[in-house]
Amino acid sequence: SLLLAIINRYFGAIWGVLSMLLLIGAYTFIVIQAFLVANLLLNLTAIFLSLIVSQIGTIGYQYFIEQKEKRRIKGMFSSYVSPALVEQMVESGTEPQLGGEEVHITAFFGDIESFSTFSEQMEAKELVTLINEYLSSMTDILTENGGTLDKYIGDAIVAFFGAPLPFNDHALKACISSQLMQKELIRLREKWRKDGKPDIVASMKNRMGMNTGTMITGNMGSTNRFNYTMMGDNVNIAARCESGAKAYGVYTMVTEATKTEAEQFGNDCVFRFLDKIVVKGRTQPIKVYEIADLRTDACQQLYDCIGLYEQGMKCYAQQDWEKAIHYFEQSLALEFHSKNPSLILLERSRLLQVTPPKPDWNGVYVMQSK
Repeated sequence: SLLLAIINRYFGAIWGVLSMLLLIGAYTFIVIQAFLVANLLLNLTAIFLSLIVSQIGTIGYQYFIEQKEKRRIKGMFSSYVSPALVEQMVESGTEPQLGGEEVHITAFFGDIESFSTFSEQMEAKELVTLINEYLSSMTDILTENGGTLDKYIGDAIVAFFGAPLPFNDHALKACISSQLMQKELIRLREKWRKDGKPDIVASMKNRMGMNTGTMITGNMGSTNRFNYTMMGDNVNIAARCESGAKAYGVYTMVTEATKTEAEQFGNDCVFRFLDKIVVKGRTQPIKVYEIADLRTDACQQLYDCIGLYEQGMKCYAQQDWEKAIHYFEQSLALEFHSKNPSLILLERSRLLQVTPPKPDWNGVYVMQSK
């Protein structure tokens, strides 16, 4: 029985069952030969029961340990990852590879616009209730689309798509999630308005930024306190996209890398080229885009506005200020917000028309703030 338990422990249940049958057969042969040769009567039933109980007990113990490990992994990640991903992680039968591995993922940053004003105008208890409702709704959308919550920083959400379990369309899932969050915020604003919340609450807006590339994910911190998080230059770019969206009057800004990879897996989102910029703290320019809407919800006015705006951007890059101003004035009439990319580029084009740039100007705009 001890030998059988050892075989089950180190070689698995299949080898355990085969070994049990082999031991039962061998012992039966010994009992028959002992009776025929030496008229010796040995106990047969007790040995059989001992082997069977040992086999069942060992399998039962291993099942208990396996279920305990599944519960441990589920408990560890259920607060951060969607239930479907947790289930996939558990069923894979392997421990997640944590502790600083390079992965290709999409980083996500989201933040409430002018949150300090909320703090000034609302009582602490009311503010906490509001933020919890907002974060719960946003996080549900995040995890339902395969995102992993990194952390909350006050009202801000930091997350990523594509880890700890990889999936190919993480950029597309991140882009779709951002638009679903914007639509959920519209629903929440309507609810808060009906509940008699202050005007500032009923007009809440949030901004999101994303970037796709190689980053480091893993448990980071001290030996006693750590967080499953992400690090790297591409993470910083995603954060700059979130804050930089304000400069263009948009609410979702992504890098060219995110747009390109998202479009490889689907045509769900409507993108608008915004500008070629150098973000604060970097020297290399990147192209940035707005996610204007989901294609299923986009109206013709939006497509017309984007078409005129991008025509203006082509003339802007060629330093044809007069044509650029013409197109931006037309797209401005179709914009949905008072502060918008058409207005920003129209003002910039007029300024450059009066004060032309240097001969080596390459159309890159250097962001002056984070």
